[in-house]
Amino acid sequence: MLKAIGAGFFATIFSLTVFAQQQSGSSAELKRKQAEIQHEISDLKNTLRAATGDKKVGLRDLEIVRKKLQLREQAIDNISRQIDNIEGNIGRSQNEIDRLKTDLDTLKQQYAGNIVLAYQNRNNYDYLSFIFSAGNFNDALRRIQYLRAYHLYREEQAVAIKNMQQLLQQKIGGLEVTRKEKDAVLQKQQSQKMELVSEKKEKNEIVGKLKAREKEITKELIAKQKTDIKLKRAIDKAIDREMAAAEKAAGEKAKDVTTATAKAPVTRKGTHENKKDDKKHYLDATPEGIRISANFFDNKGRLPWPVDKGYIKIHFGTYLIEEINIRGFNSGITIETEAGATVKAVFDGEVISVFDIEGNWNVIVRHGKYFTTYSDLSSVSVSKSEKVTTGQQLGKAATNKDGKGEISLMLMQGKENFDPEKWLRRKSN
Repeated sequence: MLKAIGAGFFATIFSLTVFAQQQSGSSAELKRKQAEIQHEISDLKNTLRAATGDKKVGLRDLEIVRKKLQLREQAIDNISRQIDNIEGNIGRSQNEIDRLKTDLDTLKQQYAGNIVLAYQNRNNYDYLSFIFSAGNFNDALRRIQYLRAYHLYREEQAVAIKNMQQLLQQKIGGLEVTRKEKDAVLQKQQSQKMELVSEKKEKNEIVGKLKAREKEITKELIAKQKTDIKLKRAIDKAIDREMAAAEKAAGEKAKDVTTATAKAPVTRKGTHENKKDDKKHYLDATPEGIRISANFFDNKGRLPWPVDKGYIKIHFGTYLIEEINIRGFNSGITIETEAGATVKAVFDGEVISVFDIEGNWNVIVRHGKYFTTYSDLSSVSVSKSEKVTTGQQLGKAATNKDGKGEISLMLMQGKENFDPEKWLRRKSN
């Protein structure tokens, strides 16, 4: 009986401890995520607030409000999960309290029964008679040990009752704290919902202003797409030159090796597409090219932004601005920044081309078999064949028709376009 009571008590404490640790970890993770969301929302607010003095509302403003609404909904969902977590804690805590009360009542009943029994046998003569009535000496020793164990058992019962009472009070106190925490989280959720309503109104206001500029914006985007076509042709020509130069260099190197190894150069047979793949391979055929290509790829998701402050105005690929019914395709990402902002290289490489299109400068940097193109620059500070390092200034951002700085960043492997946003590190604006 004594072992059963002790085991039950310690099992209760252990289960409560493990449960508390698990819930603490889950709650802490939700709170950490909530803090991240709130920080990002705050950054977006500051970015949008900085543009309130601008006369024109642009696509970047709509993109910021869209992102803010998305984050706000994530915040509300996160709080709902916190509430579910807290409600689960309350239910489990109440169950534990009920179980503790039952266990405590059982202990008290057992202890009361033992006290009554002890009272009935309180005469010392009864104890001595019990011992001396033993059949032999060993039996008498066993009876003495039994009496001592019985006395110790009663003391341990009293301690167990006291400890369980303390545990029960702690659990009841914790339950009250959890209920207050739930009330506080519910208030936060209500506040977030009010913010969501306000931000939806803000979005509607921006959409209204953009609709008034729909023709103007459409015209600008069409002009940009025409410029992008010219830019893509110029980039393809530059990459073709690099492929041809790399293939020529590889061929000349092959001639320099011994006759035994260079007598019959191995070539791949196949379609025209396979030959293109061979040419792409020449771009990182040298040890230096392989090293740079590998390093560039290894830094996917960690590349620095080309400007210190900026926000993506138009994302990569096919886009649809439903609010003003505008569709288009972007070969890279369009970043709105401060007028005249410094544009920097996102990785070590070599400038392979500097050229002008429609009055704006463009810089292509090669990183092994990868290429980054920085377009819409008002000025450049590098020249062709120049080696550049990560963060080195390439030029200055041009000013768009809204009076803001704007650049485009393209990322390619050979002639295949990638989404630069996936290669850049996550940043606050």
